[in-house]
Amino acid sequence: MTNPAELKNPTYTADEKAVLRESLDRHRDAVLWKLEGLDDEALRRPMTPTGTSLLGLVKHLGSVEYGWFVASFGGEVEPLWFDPYSDEDMRADQGETTQQIVDFYGRARAAADRVIESRSLDERGRPDWRDVEVSLRWVLVHMIEETARHAGHMDIVRELIDGAAGSHRPG
Repeated sequence: MTNPAELKNPTYTADEKAVLRESLDRHRDAVLWKLEGLDDEALRRPMTPTGTSLLGLVKHLGSVEYGWFVASFGGEVEPLWFDPYSDEDMRADQGETTQQIVDFYGRARAAADRVIESRSLDERGRPDWRDVEVSLRWVLVHMIEETARHAGHMDIVRELIDGAAGSHRPG
């Protein structure tokens, strides 16, 4: 069933940048929604043989938002307390709190949003971990894919924890 508010969604006819940004934000919001109503133990509980947890995925997404959007376009990334090039960015077990990880993701999103707002889709950046140039357009598409992929993982993990399922908040 279609939500009546969706029928009036202005991004259905918006310019390319607005459509890409709306898609990214929709998946970012789903990531945070997957955390709602769970206690700290459930949020950091490894639910796969590789150790995937809800908080670990949020931490990873914050790390890649900073990397692809901010570092690639010459922005300043906050000092990280973990190694983003190891599996530490996928785990929530370095003594960090739930609030610390959620706040980190919020700051990464805000820093990424400033890059998105201040640059054209054709502007190019260079990630320091790859010897290539990337356009902001490419990074937006890549991060939509990355965020949607991990939101899907989070949907499965959340369903394993308490049976809650769905890709976006109802209503």
